[in-house]
Amino acid sequence: MTDTARKSWFSRWDRRVFRHVAERAWPAAEPVLPRLSRAADHGVLWFGIAAGIASVGRSARTRRAAVRGVASLAVASAVINTVGKRSVRRSRPLLDAVPPVRQLRRQPFTTSFPSGHAASAAAFTAGVAMESRGWGAVVAPVAVSVAFSRVYTGVHYPADVVAGAALGIGAALAVRGIVPARSQLAPPVARPVDPPALPDGAGLVVVANRRSGSAALASLVRAALPRAEVVECEPADVVRELESAAARGRALGVYGGDGTVNAAAGIAVAQGVPLAVFPGGTLNHFAHDLGIESVADTCRALATGEAVKVDLGRFTPGPVTASGDRAPWGYFVNTFSLGVYPELVTFRERWSPRIGGWTAQVLAAGKVLRHGRPLEAEVDGSHRPLWLLFAGNGIYQRPGPAPGNRQNLADGLLDVRIVHGGANPGLRLIAAALAGPLSRSPVHAAQERRRVRIAGIAAGTPMAYDGEITAAPPELLVDKVPQILTVYRPRTLL
Repeated sequence: MTDTARKSWFSRWDRRVFRHVAERAWPAAEPVLPRLSRAADHGVLWFGIAAGIASVGRSARTRRAAVRGVASLAVASAVINTVGKRSVRRSRPLLDAVPPVRQLRRQPFTTSFPSGHAASAAAFTAGVAMESRGWGAVVAPVAVSVAFSRVYTGVHYPADVVAGAALGIGAALAVRGIVPARSQLAPPVARPVDPPALPDGAGLVVVANRRSGSAALASLVRAALPRAEVVECEPADVVRELESAAARGRALGVYGGDGTVNAAAGIAVAQGVPLAVFPGGTLNHFAHDLGIESVADTCRALATGEAVKVDLGRFTPGPVTASGDRAPWGYFVNTFSLGVYPELVTFRERWSPRIGGWTAQVLAAGKVLRHGRPLEAEVDGSHRPLWLLFAGNGIYQRPGPAPGNRQNLADGLLDVRIVHGGANPGLRLIAAALAGPLSRSPVHAAQERRRVRIAGIAAGTPMAYDGEITAAPPELLVDKVPQILTVYRPRTLL
């Protein structure tokens, strides 16, 4: 069969299927499909679904699924509208066989091949499914209905829809090639251990910070681990409740943000009990870098008795305690910093209840960078002004298309970054952020270190660790304690 004959046969088949759909009665579809097709105009339907996924799911996985779906849709729409429609100028089907009740009030004026609606539907669904198969399964029937509605309403031939769907899936794959999905990233490196298996939660005491929405946790944990004890408390009572829970339980559970997890980590180490982290705060960097993204992940690890040993960052001496004395040391699960960042956090926390978090963040950055002064300190015997000293518990990946995270929480190393003092602090900070680890310049330095000594710190200088702010002592030693903390984590991440 020649190419011309094949094209003629395919065209006849395409039109025959279109006419079959047009002439067949679809009683249940008449009230739904035309409206659904109109709702998908300009991606409005998918933007609404993305917002719903992000708000209902309330986890990093669902937020990533929503963002990836929208990004894939944007790429598909750009390709269809700039290349696809102009490459094959196929006329729209004639509507003589399509019942008027199905026809759209406003007929599209662009060419027929390929279907932009089908491309958007497929791209959004594929993008969502790459991060969350569950939400992908929920969205897929809607996407199929939108794609079929384009043939049902008579605005596309079946081949237009199939080609559009293929392009949409290709767009989602292209986005994944630039920004890898979480499932593509290598699993976090840490030494596996075998803590007590608590399949029904017996012996587990979970302390939940009410500010993080502990009521939601209580219902989830009690369903999965019915014999676990859940203690809900106010932020001021978290440390006391954590100490009590660690003393009477076989394992300590914590639900909250990184500041709450920080307190729990130190207490778990002191009491010699494994830690179960239920991500419930705004950021949850520590849990996410371990691969724990939901309460279900932690429950699964508890049921099977799977855990890993991880490092903790340490600074000596530690923070000022409630009694007014300074602790011999303090731990950090994520980051420690001196310089502009603690000042920024202080300003943000003061104003965010009044004007909102994002607005307070922008104003804080502007104020600190405009009016702040470099910190005078001696770092490993070298004295010079600096805008920022940052130490990460483990090496963060180089900034790029994929979001920064740590792949090894048991590497024994600190990710140390210093932004030197001088003019234009904002530009210096941006340059340091873009340069990533293992870089040196007159503006900034970044190294892998095992310890850093800091001296000559002025009285009242703030320091930050895992979002907590306190006054720094005149001298500090920042180092690592290798594989000191046992954390429940399933060995096979879904």
